[in-house]
Formats: sequence, C-alpha cells, structure tokens
Amino acid sequence: MKKLLLSFFLSFCVIASVFAQDRTISGKVTSGTGEPLPGVSVYVKGTSSNGTQTNATGDYKITVAQNASTLTFTFVGYKTKEIAIRGNSVNANLEEDNTTLSDVVVVGYGTQSKRDLLGSQARVTAAEMKDRPLATVESALQGKAPGVFINSSSGKLGQALQIRVRGISSISASNQPLFVIDGVPIVTEALGTYTEADNPLAAISPDDIESMEVLKDAAAAAIYGARASNGVVLITTKKGKQGRTNIDFGYYAGFSDPTKKGEFLNADQYRQLLNEAFKYNNYDGGDYANAAEMWEDYTGTTDWNSSNNTNWVDQGFKRGHTQQYSLNINGGDAKTRFMLSGNYNNNDGIIVGNRYVRTGGRLSLDHTVSKILDVGGAINISKVDNYRISTDNAFSNPLQLNALPPIQPVYDETGELNRSTVYYNGLIDIANGKNLSTTYRTFANAFASLKITPDLVFRSEYGFDFNNLEEEQFLGSKTQDGGSTGGYSSDYMAKSINFNTNNTLNYTKIFNEKHSLNVLAGFAFQDTKFRFSSVEGTTLPSDSFTKIASAAVISAGNSSETRHTFVSYLARVNYKFQDKYLLSASIRTDGSSRFGINNRYGTFPAVSAGWIINKENFLKDSKTISQLKLRASYGLTGNAEIGDFASRNLYRGVNYAGVGGTRPFQLGDPNLTWETTQNFNIGLDFGFFNDRISSTVEYYKKKTTDLLLNAPIAATNGFSSITQNIGDMQNQGFEFSLNTRNFIGEFKWSTSFNISLNRNKVLRLVNDQPIFTGGRFLGRVAVGEPLGYFYGKAYAGVDAANGDAIYYIDASRTATTNDYSLAQNQKLGDPNPKFFGGFGNHFSYKNFDLDIQTQFVSGNDIYNMAGVFQSANGDYFDNQTIDQLNYWTPTNRVTMIPQPRFNEGNGTSPSSRWIQDGSYLRVKSVVLGYNIPKAFANKYKMQNLRVFVSAINLFTITGYKGYDPEVNTPGGASIQSANIQLGHDFYTPPQARTITFGLNLGF
Repeated sequence: MKKLLLSFFLSFCVIASVFAQDRTISGKVTSGTGEPLPGVSVYVKGTSSNGTQTNATGDYKITVAQNASTLTFTFVGYKTKEIAIRGNSVNANLEEDNTTLSDVVVVGYGTQSKRDLLGSQARVTAAEMKDRPLATVESALQGKAPGVFINSSSGKLGQALQIRVRGISSISASNQPLFVIDGVPIVTEALGTYTEADNPLAAISPDDIESMEVLKDAAAAAIYGARASNGVVLITTKKGKQGRTNIDFGYYAGFSDPTKKGEFLNADQYRQLLNEAFKYNNYDGGDYANAAEMWEDYTGTTDWNSSNNTNWVDQGFKRGHTQQYSLNINGGDAKTRFMLSGNYNNNDGIIVGNRYVRTGGRLSLDHTVSKILDVGGAINISKVDNYRISTDNAFSNPLQLNALPPIQPVYDETGELNRSTVYYNGLIDIANGKNLSTTYRTFANAFASLKITPDLVFRSEYGFDFNNLEEEQFLGSKTQDGGSTGGYSSDYMAKSINFNTNNTLNYTKIFNEKHSLNVLAGFAFQDTKFRFSSVEGTTLPSDSFTKIASAAVISAGNSSETRHTFVSYLARVNYKFQDKYLLSASIRTDGSSRFGINNRYGTFPAVSAGWIINKENFLKDSKTISQLKLRASYGLTGNAEIGDFASRNLYRGVNYAGVGGTRPFQLGDPNLTWETTQNFNIGLDFGFFNDRISSTVEYYKKKTTDLLLNAPIAATNGFSSITQNIGDMQNQGFEFSLNTRNFIGEFKWSTSFNISLNRNKVLRLVNDQPIFTGGRFLGRVAVGEPLGYFYGKAYAGVDAANGDAIYYIDASRTATTNDYSLAQNQKLGDPNPKFFGGFGNHFSYKNFDLDIQTQFVSGNDIYNMAGVFQSANGDYFDNQTIDQLNYWTPTNRVTMIPQPRFNEGNGTSPSSRWIQDGSYLRVKSVVLGYNIPKAFANKYKMQNLRVFVSAINLFTITGYKGYDPEVNTPGGASIQSANIQLGHDFYTPPQARTITFGLNLGF
C-alpha cells in the first residue's frame, strides 16, 4: 500500500511538473500600416489544436508547452509568418499578400476582413493617391469607386465637389455623403456666402490619408443610421509604425493650363456678324448711316472702326503654377508609436485672380499602457487661403470677359484698364479689389481601449472638428460696385464647432472552431454649433484703406447662431459558421433636435447574409476558383441633412419705427421626420487563379420615402406653404468592377475597370404636382421622370424661307411654329448619366513604373445656359462663338443658326437649342516614376529616392461644345434648386490640365 501511494505521489508530481512548465504567451498582431488585425489565427508550429485568434484590437493570448519554440500567424490576405518564441511576449507584423479580395478594410466602428464583408464598399488607398497633385482628398475617388459619381463642377480652386453615392435620394435635403474621419463625423456644410461654395474637405492634405472607404448599401452604412442615405465615406489617416524612425520628404512643382478655351469671333468676324444683325434693324431702315453710327449710338464708344483685335478669352485665363512640400516623420516601439507630418501647397490657378494656399500639420500618437489598455489620439491643424473670383453669374467673373467685343481694348489711352467696354471689364475688380476666404480648421480625436477580458474590449473615443471661416472683400473706388460709394469693404465670419463621442463594447469569440461571433454595442453623441456674423462699410478715405475700421459709413451688419444635436444607440452582430456561412445584423436608433417633437427618434435596422461558395467541398480544391462569395442585404437608412429648425414655428425680430418687435417667420410641423431609404443589395464577388482575376457584380434598389417638400396650404394664416414629409423617389442600378494582374514577373501589368448604371425616378410629389422654376433654368421634377430632367421648348431649327427660328408645337414634333409662345413645353433631355466608370492600368519594370487612370461618363445631357448669350446669332453686343458665322442668309438657307437680328430675340429664348450630349472620356491621371537603385540611395544615407512626373486631366474626348463636360453650375441659393438644376453650364471655368515634376526622399 505504501508503495502504491508513493507511486501515485511521484506520478502526480511528474504530471504537475509538466503542467507547471506550460507558459502563457501574449502579443499583438498588426498590419504593415500598424493597424491591429482582428481574427488572425495563432498556432504553435507543428500542432493543429493548440491555437487561438486575435481579438478586435489585434491582441491574443495562448498557453504553450515549455518546449514550444515557434508561433505561426495566418490570416487571409496576409502572408503566413513564423516567429521564434523568446520570452513571454511575441508581437507580429504581417505583410500583405498580393491578393485583392482579402484585404482588411475599415467598416463602421471597426475593421473586418474583406473576405467576410457582406456590405457593399469601395476603397481607395494611399498608394492610389501617391504622386498625384490632388486638390482635395475626395477627388481621389473619381473613376475609382463603383457607384460613386463625382463631378468636379468647376475649374475654380477650392470649390466643393458634387458627390453622389448610388444616385440622388433627396429633392430638398443634401445629397452629399456623410464623412467620418477616424471615427468623427465632420461638418461638410459650406459656411461661406458664395453659391459656388468652399470645399470644407480641402483643408485635409491627401498625403495624410491612409485609406478611404465608401459605404454604399444598408449592410455597410445603416450603422450610421439617420445620416447614411447618401452613403458614408470613412477616412482613415496615417499613424506611426513600430520600428526605426523614418523621415519621408516629398516635393513637386508644375504648371497648369485650361483643358479647353472657347473659340470666339475675332474683330473682323465680329463686325461681320453684328453688321448683319444691325441691318435687320434701324441701320437697314435708314435711321443710321452705317453700322459704326449705330454702334456709337448704342454703346457711346467709337471702337467700331478701331484696329483692336482683343482676345478676351485669353485675358480671363493664365498659366497656373503649383508646388507642394510635405514632411512625414514616424516610428516607435512596441509601447509607443508616433507620426508627425507637415505640408504646404501653393496653387496659382488658371483663372486670373484665383489662388489657393494650404498649410497644415498633423500629430498622431498611440501608446500601449499595459496588456489591457491602449490610448492614443491625433490632431490636425490647417490654414487655407482661397483668393476667390466672383460667382459665375457676375459680370466681374473673368470668364464673362468672353462677352466683351474684340474691337474694344483691354486698356484705354492712359494705360488704365478700359472702363468704357460694353459690359463691365472684370479685370478692374482683380486689379483694384480683394476677395479672400481664409479657413482655419482643426480635427482632433483621442481614444482609450480597455481589454476587459481577452474577448471583450471597451473603446471610448472623443473628437472635435473646429472650422473657422473669414471672408474679406474689398472693392476700390475704380470698381463697378465700389465706385459709387467711395470704396466698399465687408467682413463675414462663420464658425462651426462640432463635438463627438463614441463608446463601444466589442465582443469576439470562436466556439468549437466552427462558430465565429462578433458583437458590437455602443452609444454616440454629437453636438454641432454654427455661428455667423457680418459687417459692411463704405466711403473709405482712399483705396489704400481696405478694412472696415476705416469706413466712414457702417452700412450693414448681421449675426446669427444655430445648433443641432444627435444622440445614437447602435448594435451589430456578425456570425460565421464553418468559415463559409455569414450572417450580420445591425440596428441604430438616432434622436435629433432637427425633427418634430412627435418624431424625434428614428430606428434604422439592416440584415445581410453571405455564402462563401468556394469553401464548399465541391469547390475547395479548385485550382481555378480562389474566391466565390454570394451576399445580399436589406435595411433602412435616413437623411437628416435639412435646416436645424424646419419643424418649428419661428419668429423674426423686426424694426417697427425704431422699436424692436417680432413677426412670424416660419410655420412648423411637429410631425416632421427623417427621409427614409429602403436599401436592397445583392452582390457576387469572385476571383480566379489565386485572384489574378477578381471581380464584383452588384444590383441594388433604393426607395426613399417621406421626402421633405414644401406643401401648399391655404394662406389664411399668412403662410402659403409648410415643410412636410411628402414624396417618394427610387434609384436602382448595376455595378461591375474587374481587377486583373496580367503579368506578375519582372515586368508587372495590372488593370482595373469599373462601370456603374443608375436609373432615378420620382414616384410621388405633393399632390403629384411638378416642381419647375422656369425662367433661365430647364430643370424639372415630375412623377415618373428622373430628377432634374430638362423641360421646355423644343428648338426645331430655322425656317429656310425667311431665317426665323422655329420650335416644335408639341411633343409629337411634327408641326413647327415661329411663335415661341405657341410652342408647348416638353421633355428635352436628361442630365443624369446612363453609365459612368473608370479604367486604369499600372505597369512596372525593374525600377520604372507607369500608372494611367481614365474616367468616363456617358448618356447625360448638358444645358449650356451661356449659349443664350454667346451663341445667339448676334442678338446683342456679346461676342459670339465662331460657329455663329454659319447664320441664315438667302444663299445659306440650310443651317441651324437663325438670321442675325439685333435685339430681336430670334431664337435666343431658353430652349433645347443649347442642350448637348455631355458624354466624355478623360485621361484623369498619368504618373511615370523611377525608383533610384537602393545601392545608390544607401550610399548617401537614404532609404529610398523616387522621382516622378505626373499629369492630371491630360486630355478629354467629348462632343460637348462648352468649356468642360464635367460641369454643374449651382442652381441657386437653396439646396433644392441645386439638386434640381443638374447639368446646367453658365460661364463655368474648365478643369485645369496640370503637369508636375517631383521627388520623394526617405531617410
């Protein structure tokens, strides 16, 4: 018995000794960019059962035998890595595998393997923005993101881009997507006073961006609830990386020219056309002896017989110049990572008087306090000086110099700018005025991540976005608007102060090696204030005094403040079974001060499912198919981008004979609530030959209900309309993207292609009554038609018998009339494209690389409103495009240009005469680079040295006769007008063709 007990005791000691020798290894797994990687499999080499996975923050913990020597790290989309065990901490930095469908992507409130992604997302990375002189970060998405239509709108510097994700979803609310930078929803409302608004995102340097993700369907975007109907753009900025301290310096400089200049009449041609127009009027009737006499009587000048031959088009343009400096310092160790960057960009534009200067700096810091606590944050500070020019509709806009007759000189006999031109010489404003918008913007965020258990992580984020805009305008005594007042000065200031906090719990667990579960729950709060003030002064001592402090008369002043808040509760569950069956569900409840007291809260759920087919037994051994995933989703999103007080009764202070009082200003509706969009999406992702060929095909359908519109009411209470949720709209379409790696040896060639088709239709309006402003604009909204389709008189050409402009009487287009008023209005065209997309190729051989990216838009119409003046067959004194010389004469009867008749309006009223096909193919960017051999760089203590030349908007193929097919003149002061008046062009400047030369240095 004693021997038995002794044997048992010794056996127990041996077993205990063996178990006592087991140890726990912990660590963190990150990507090459320093981002934590959740879901990475960690195994002891040589075993199949002793393993674990990293949690939401990339951390893991594993118990290993004392004699275990190596850990193996595997993750889809990254190369397998083996690391020897030395001590109790093993960190891993995984290198991306050269695949396209398995990247880790940023999603709402976290990250996820693209292999497991069920939502529809488009991505652009830092590598795709490299070496391109991008004016703003969002322009990098142009032609690269399926379903994302981006229109640069104008060649003016710093102007906001028009971005539409899967079509237009609202008539009176904003259609711009929600932008979120490092978890903080930022303010994108334009704060300035111009109809061509400043771009709030221009304060961000593209060099600071790591990636941009566009969330397009409900599965991806519904986690942002009431602000996700127009899509969500997640911007992730660069962070410090563990390792040696790296210093990267970049510089480029170059020049810009207009992509196109208008062809207008020279002096002799102008006299020829106007002479014909004069003859039809008093000149031919004997009231004037000749054209020169009629010209002098109308204009008060004697320029008719001058030798002047001024090219006023060239006076409005100039060669632009651009340069940028950037510096990035990053590094750190396992405990602390940092990044410090700075940038300076000076862009002297192609339009006289237009210049844009951005200066900024950024600091990012991440610190591991302990095994369970990480903290960090970043701050970005920038200053932007935008030397603006007048709005397109102003005579002082340099492009409206086109209208000035070539027979009139730029300068008068004294050498001063000519003040006796037929229309205002806008160069006077530039020489004797100032128009400067200065923006100071700060983005900052801080976070703390606490690992409560190995599977449960609490993360708290706090961020703010501060934007301060000041517009200073001075018009000297020589200018048109300052001359009558002895000089004019104004100062306008606007501030937006945006605070945001997110608090989330993230639980990640794998059960029985078959069930993978990720649960997110959180709370968010946002408080945004806007403050505005302005003051105007006149009668300054001289043009040397430009500030209001010197004004003898303070002629106007104003101030206002507004505010809105959001409080949100959110949750999401992702479930995966046997690594091939995927389910996801999310829900968000938003409350907002913007909506009526009876509908203050809205709930936005989404569900999605996916099947990774290539994981099934019948495909898992396939040598051909490397990825095949079917996914579908359905959910609700909202649009809250309306005024802060649309639901409330408002009163305004007024002056009653020097006594302050109030009056009703707005009638509110306590039931006012969100515009809600139902999203359905089905997609197929597939890859062949180890993803040498990869593609995505998607179909979507979006129906927006409860559109916010002005409903007419009986005016018995003094109001004729009230904002209510009345209206429905639908978008549906297809998206297709294809990526191929054609050659992968020493010579590499990869191709990307995407195309998107969207069809928009209005389903319901207030009493189904169309919305049509008329006048100069042709945009209209009607049930059964796409938003903003062109509606008006259909131009039929010229009556060959007498030179009259004629119009179709009705939509049958069989009979015509020369009486404009007798022609019925009808559908004339559609500014919405039938399809759009991009096509790119990247080549590399040894140290050389070449990247070519194109974009295309097809099937859209453009209404060239300026044609009413500049292609109007000599109706008035405006110089005309050269095609107007093909006007009707008794010997030239077959033409579309009516007989010139001065001041008679022969064919010059708004009509389809100036509607043209706006399709185009544009070579958006070309970059040719050379990486100096490492041996040479290392000889001079450099890590790398790269030189490059790049071109933006190299050339454009289009049939559009205006300046640029990538155009959209804002349709007025209201959001509704801008949404409706699509595809209108009115003296809008073309894009710039920019050539730059640069280098990147790394130490």
